[in-house]
Amino acid sequence: MTNFLLTPIILPFFTAILLMFAPKKVYYQRVVTLVSLILTTACAVYLIQTIHTEGIQVVTFGNWPEPFGITMVADMVAMLLVTTSVIVALFTVWYSFKSIGIEREKFFYYPGVLLMLTGVNGAFLTGDIFNLFVFFEVLLMASYLLSVLGGEKGQLRESIKYILVNVISSALFVITVAFLYSVVGTLNMADISVKIAELNQPGIITTISVLFLIVFGLKAAIFPLFFWLPSAYAAPPVPVLALFGALLTKVGVYAITRTYTLFFVHDTGFTHTLLLVLSCLTILAGCIGALSTFNVKNIIIYNIVIAVGVILYGVAQMNEDGLMGAMFYIVHDMFIKAALFFLVGIMIVVTGTANLKKMGGIMRTYPTLAWTYLIAAFGLAGIPPLSGFIGKMLIVEGGLAAGNLWSSLWILLSSLIVLLSVIRIFIYGFWGEAKTLVPKESRTHYKQLLIPSMLLVLLTVAYGVGAEWITPYMQDAAEVLLHPSVYTDAVLKE
Repeated sequence: MTNFLLTPIILPFFTAILLMFAPKKVYYQRVVTLVSLILTTACAVYLIQTIHTEGIQVVTFGNWPEPFGITMVADMVAMLLVTTSVIVALFTVWYSFKSIGIEREKFFYYPGVLLMLTGVNGAFLTGDIFNLFVFFEVLLMASYLLSVLGGEKGQLRESIKYILVNVISSALFVITVAFLYSVVGTLNMADISVKIAELNQPGIITTISVLFLIVFGLKAAIFPLFFWLPSAYAAPPVPVLALFGALLTKVGVYAITRTYTLFFVHDTGFTHTLLLVLSCLTILAGCIGALSTFNVKNIIIYNIVIAVGVILYGVAQMNEDGLMGAMFYIVHDMFIKAALFFLVGIMIVVTGTANLKKMGGIMRTYPTLAWTYLIAAFGLAGIPPLSGFIGKMLIVEGGLAAGNLWSSLWILLSSLIVLLSVIRIFIYGFWGEAKTLVPKESRTHYKQLLIPSMLLVLLTVAYGVGAEWITPYMQDAAEVLLHPSVYTDAVLKE
């Protein structure tokens, strides 16, 4: 049974290999990819229920005793993120059928998506810190392909910046893992936690924690390391942007969350205070960016930065409310960001521009698109009872419980700024007089783009309204994050 936890990695990986043998057969690529993602989703949901009823699932390759073998660990934190990632990939592939373009589809687009998903799921499920690096590289190599696919000038220019940042980050990652290994003598994440507890986190470990924050902060785009993200993410086509925005930064956020709740928990007065300050500055930077641009893609991209700050603020509290709120919010944000990128992608298709100042009056021709976007915008801002409300409410409660009054008020104020930034899109884009002609050819596939977008928005609504049914799973996740012994005992079988 424990080997079953590998299916979210194995299915996308072998499907990607299978697709490479027939890259020009677009219909075959689409059908096989969809079937693979549906099966992976089913496996992920089954694993979530298994973990909820039976506990954390662990498998160690080669039947080596822990901590000497390479271990994969499926706890509730990992599986909630894996399931969300697969669902987002499923909707993105569906949306891609009428948006990515036949030429890209014939040039390994779907294998690229599946290989990126392989790396993302592997990063969530690995129980070995070096293999976290390996899976990071898998997802990054696939993302390099997706970022340049099509060969447009803007993509090629921005991909250089994106690749350079990640190469530097990866090099620093290896160095930091080497430093950690030299101190604790192990790469197994559960064993690292035990060894650091035995050492009572000396100063060298705290220094290593800061290095990990820099490494993962570059990937998660926290302040001041977010400089590369807006232009690098805006260059690729909308489906690729949706995948990047929903998944890639969240892997960095997950890595910070995992290490700062499993490893570095003995000097929280320094490590988690630093994380709290950086999270607040990240939110501030994202708010300024979201209000300063009139490009619809960049507005949502800067809201990615804001969300990263909000999630990490919850993690920094190191209490049940804050951690459960962070889990609620990260799943919400993955869904809602993908949905919003889909919707602004449709806006760009029907107006021929991404500049809000050149849009207007879309509601008259496309009222369903307008109201679907408004629901998604309210969800992003955390208007109750939509999906963003529960997570942000719990994060604020966690901040208040930890005595962080002013920063908790900043989290609430940032919600108003988020609402203002996305309502600007609604006001400029959907109201007023039409400023651009709607291309006739866009009407032929408008509905085919809208259907997956609407369904994903409805899923976010269900996630918010049905929070009562999801709460037990979030409590399981918060329990693992708050009590490292739950993770270490399951892996080391103590």
